[in-house]
Amino acid sequence: MVRHDIGFRLRNDLSELETLRKRLEQFQTEAGIPEKSLFEINLVLDELFTNIVSCGFRDMDLHQVEITITREGKWVTICIRDDGVPFNPTSAASPEKDCTIEERRIGGIGLHLVRRLTDEMTYLRQGACNIITLRKQLP
Repeated sequence: MVRHDIGFRLRNDLSELETLRKRLEQFQTEAGIPEKSLFEINLVLDELFTNIVSCGFRDMDLHQVEITITREGKWVTICIRDDGVPFNPTSAASPEKDCTIEERRIGGIGLHLVRRLTDEMTYLRQGACNIITLRKQLP
């Protein structure tokens, strides 16, 4: 079975979303990822990276967010590692569905989207690092 890997680091700055998009396009070409799956992976990574940058660091220092993506057969595995404050997205509450938009509390929709667009999500706190691993089966 052929395996394709890509790994890169992004600064904790939302301007890096463009670099993220370009790296995903490069990976799509190398690993033969279907267009719809690439769109979903990009949405997932955009959401998680934005959350990490916006909420994960309490200082104004430069931090790195490390992303690795592997395709093996019909599975894509994504690993995101950062040294931000501990946050376990797998234990975050699901968004309220039985209320109006006005009554709904802020937050949670993005993580709900991540869960819906991936098949597995795990979290590990290792030392000072958050490690989120996602798996997605390709069609």
